[in-house]
Amino acid sequence: MSLKAKTPAEEKIEALIAPLIESMGYEIVRIRIIGSGTPVLQVMAQRADGTMPIEGCEEVSRAISAALDVDDPISGKYTLEVSSPGIDRPLTREKDFDTWAGHLAKVELQMPIDGRKRFRGLLDGYADGEIRIAVEIEGFSQPQVVGLPFADLHDAKLVLTDALIKQAQKSGGANPAPTELETLEEDITE
Repeated sequence: MSLKAKTPAEEKIEALIAPLIESMGYEIVRIRIIGSGTPVLQVMAQRADGTMPIEGCEEVSRAISAALDVDDPISGKYTLEVSSPGIDRPLTREKDFDTWAGHLAKVELQMPIDGRKRFRGLLDGYADGEIRIAVEIEGFSQPQVVGLPFADLHDAKLVLTDALIKQAQKSGGANPAPTELETLEEDITE
């Protein structure tokens, strides 16, 4: 499983729609199926520069809808939601940890390291299969940079801070700080 798609159903959908989305000039950031009854299929995507205009959400939504209608990986009625990752975005790919280095993040591991699963600190990049993050460690007066195995990640996301907001305003929505959070919802029926 990956951070982009955590369940077999989400992985199946990712395999189905990723080539289509990439051919349109977008990247998948995350896919989630949330809820029961009438579940929501959330697809977060962006251009390589980190932007995702509302027209992009609409374009990706139409393309995904058509592909899902043919393959039908979710039985019954569901809602498709296509959005940009937003400012306090999830970090799901190795490159995200380099792109967002210097920003505050929350990271949760599947298995604890020295009894600890949750870490909060400044990102220091990605190297040799590890996320580098400066965290408070008992016995040290300054935050220490530790390496957390990417393969053991459960969740990771940026923390909304004044510095992140300023970076987003300065960059105009491009990496490393997308400013738009547009969502387009569409009901999909069987």
